[in-house]
Amino acid sequence: MALADPQAIKISGVTTSLPRVTTSGGQSSYMSSDGLITLTVSTVSSKRKRHVYRVDVEKITADPYIPANNASVSMSVYIVIDRPLVGYNNAEALAVVTGLLEAASETSYSDVTKLLGSES
Repeated sequence: MALADPQAIKISGVTTSLPRVTTSGGQSSYMSSDGLITLTVSTVSSKRKRHVYRVDVEKITADPYIPANNASVSMSVYIVIDRPLVGYNNAEALAVVTGLLEAASETSYSDVTKLLGSES
């Protein structure tokens, strides 16, 4: 079963609509109209269940080597939930995910800011 269509993401105070562009097996992709933001949601099962919630963002910026030229750069952020086929039900897995997200968001994401500054 796929998520609602469209999805939305808020980056730097700007909410962008992401209509579904592909669905195949356990994966759906949602993309902005300009193609610069893609959300991918997937679940793969073999010996374990692997759930991925990923956003890829692309932008055009000045080329650091030739400032007169522009270059396309991209980044991605994703959450991977890797669990055994049995032993953790959805509620237990959600509790762990919620705990991680709450820890990351404490004090205005100060630990994430430190991580981005290469602290560990």
